[in-house]
Amino acid sequence: MGRVDSFTFEGDRLEYEDYGSGARTFVLLPGLLLSRQMHAPLAESLAARGNRVVCLDLLGHGNSDRPEGLSRYSMPIFGTQVVGLLDHLGLDEAVVGGTSLGANVTLDVAVRAPDRLRGMVLEMPVLDNALVACAVAFTPLMVGLTLGAPAARLVARATRLVPRGASHLSDVMLDWVSQDPGPSACVLEGLFFDRIAPTHAERRTIETPALVLGHDRDPIHPFSDADELVGELRNARIVRARSLLELRLRPERLTGEIGGFLDECWRPAAAGRRSGSRQRSRKDASGARNGRSSARPARARRASAQQR
Repeated sequence: MGRVDSFTFEGDRLEYEDYGSGARTFVLLPGLLLSRQMHAPLAESLAARGNRVVCLDLLGHGNSDRPEGLSRYSMPIFGTQVVGLLDHLGLDEAVVGGTSLGANVTLDVAVRAPDRLRGMVLEMPVLDNALVACAVAFTPLMVGLTLGAPAARLVARATRLVPRGASHLSDVMLDWVSQDPGPSACVLEGLFFDRIAPTHAERRTIETPALVLGHDRDPIHPFSDADELVGELRNARIVRARSLLELRLRPERLTGEIGGFLDECWRPAAAGRRSGSRQRSRKDASGARNGRSSARPARARRASAQQR
């Protein structure tokens, strides 16, 4: 178990759980409408490797405040909450990562505050190739939570009575179903009517080191989105998961990949590379103004990342 705490950001209470200690901080963000508890086993494992892991419930998720009103929820708003957490913790920089929604929020932070990121762990990002599947999956859910709110509330109340403890994964799903449908619908509506991630042009400017986890056979998180993202980011590599639930059911291999990546991010040499990367970024910008570009083609970057 971690240490539960909270802070107030722009009038809202946001709760987080703190595992481990030390300067090597990794902020973990949950998937859509899921609580921070989805990452508890991963946080414990990474804390045992010498990392401090902070799992945040974004607004509308878990035990954080859940106000109604779609204007309260968007990817940029979630991004500012992560930066607010870093400020609250007194951290100049951290590795930030997450799953699905959490991965997309991490990308927003990389565009919004690149100097605050030491690295990114992006599991199952949701980008252009997922848009149709997301519309098919989440539009009925949004309608059901809105028009069917009375029935959804009855289901939520009944689910709260179901005993927990059978398995971590089942507890996470029971917590998801037991939420009040009103704020959950607002989260979906707010994201539905806003951008889901930084633009292609913005993503191509991101130089923060990134580990991208993708997998097959999931239309909402297609491997093609993860693969395309590695081609856009300037310093990324990809790891193919063997299944959608590998990190939850058989986590050893992927936990090792994430732990090794965190070790790389916090090596002293990494700071020098990041400084040099910022200098190259300024040169790239200067070259672009003069009609030149020093960026490698996306296909070459992707091939290089996969070889690593």
